[in-house]
Amino acid sequence: MMDCIFCKIINKEIPSQIVYEDKDIFAFKDINPRAPVHILIIPKRHIPDISQIEPEDADLIGRIHVAAVKIAQEAGIAEQGYRLVNNCKENGGQEVYHLHFHLIGGRKLGAFAG
Repeated sequence: MMDCIFCKIINKEIPSQIVYEDKDIFAFKDINPRAPVHILIIPKRHIPDISQIEPEDADLIGRIHVAAVKIAQEAGIAEQGYRLVNNCKENGGQEVYHLHFHLIGGRKLGAFAG
């Protein structure tokens, strides 16, 4: 998608602090972190939000979660714990319409009250 900021980051048109990359997944530090560790994990293929994944995306979504575990270990937050969050659409708090997961940790996080 031409105007998607995350697609531009993946294509390295916009600089980012990359923490993980493979052929299908890209992860980088959030520029407005909510905790000492705040990393965005995204598929390289543009998917607007999680409600638009298809059954054939199951492997990709699973590999994103495996990447999240690896990134948490490398960031030194796996032992103490972390949060992996996906916001979906406007009422879910999604701001960028490219599927992404927030890996957040590095301090004690408050209980989630949805």
